[in-house]
Amino acid sequence: MNDPVNTLATSVGYGQTLPQAERHRVLRNTYWLLALSLLPTVLGAWLGVATGITRSLTGGLGLIVFLVGAYGFIFAIEKTKNSGAGVPVLLGFTFFMGLMLSRLIAMVLGFKNGPELVMTAFGGTAGVFFVMASLATVVKRDLSGMSKWLFVGAMVLMIGAIINVFIGSTAGMLAISVAAIGIFSAYMLSDLKQIIDGGETNYISATLALYLDLFNVFQSLLALLGILGGERD
Repeated sequence: MNDPVNTLATSVGYGQTLPQAERHRVLRNTYWLLALSLLPTVLGAWLGVATGITRSLTGGLGLIVFLVGAYGFIFAIEKTKNSGAGVPVLLGFTFFMGLMLSRLIAMVLGFKNGPELVMTAFGGTAGVFFVMASLATVVKRDLSGMSKWLFVGAMVLMIGAIINVFIGSTAGMLAISVAAIGIFSAYMLSDLKQIIDGGETNYISATLALYLDLFNVFQSLLALLGILGGERD
């Protein structure tokens, strides 16, 4: 797929490119690297919460820092994905994303039931991944056609999220969070199916795509839980 959200482009044909053993190797390496990428994310989130370093990144400033940092890292990952620098750059990106996530986590932890909400969001994200991974192994249909519709949905979602940064509407945040969970869950299924079918040959690109899917589902689920289920002292 080749959208600005996941910024992945592949010139190989979908589903007819790799022998079965090579497909399994790419999938296995992707899962290992995806698991490893969660460690810098947790570290970045912990550092951000503990130090409050991202507390001042509100409104337009936070949006600019996030977009410049995220897309800068994504560009670097795509440039280095076929070299030895690809994995360290990817892990640096996941640390940055954890740091950016820390502000939302700190806000949710401010609720009386904050830790439970964070764990619920984590468990819910893991559940979505398990369901999508299971579906990807049994669905026989070519899902590559989903990408163009998901791309449109992601662009509308991104524009809505940027507008809501300045408006600060709770109802808007709810709608964006629900839509994001649906869109990026579908992206997760599409990305997993592409790896399984051999349409993605690089495990670093595959990990980047799945990581962004998981990040967006977790972030949206956490925001949703915080709005609907946060208990104040």
